[in-house]
Amino acid sequence: MKVKLVALGKTDEPYLIEGMKEYETRIRRYLSLEIVEIPGLKNASHLSKQEWKAKEATKILPVFTPGDIIILLDEKGKEMTSVGFSSFLNQKFSSGSKNLVFVTGGPYGFDELVKEKAHFCLSLSQMTFSHQMVRLFFLEQLYRALTILRNEAYHHE
Repeated sequence: MKVKLVALGKTDEPYLIEGMKEYETRIRRYLSLEIVEIPGLKNASHLSKQEWKAKEATKILPVFTPGDIIILLDEKGKEMTSVGFSSFLNQKFSSGSKNLVFVTGGPYGFDELVKEKAHFCLSLSQMTFSHQMVRLFFLEQLYRALTILRNEAYHHE
């Protein structure tokens, strides 16, 4: 199975880029990982929140392919422990789908069209993080979950 992380906007903080590269390298020892960066909206400050989300949806939806398991990363989603997330991943890996697609939203969340395509909504925390930090936190948790599944020493309880 291939895991995709679809992210709106660009990561430009060097310390975050370095951390992301580290976890990408670690994750690729276990599975195929693709990070898809979708350019953020430009000259859009005049848009309402709903218009903003709708424009983002037109950029996100074409990334999905038939058979994808789509998981939205959203602060309003279901929270899990790291062990719970590893079990969740194991279940999805056993489903027979080709792609497990995680999507980070824009500043106003997801448009209804994107929510309708989603199979699950996952929260990394009730706190709000910058879109750049969410990527690093997600990659670290993905790596942690993969090491839990292999009973490796990275995660301690």
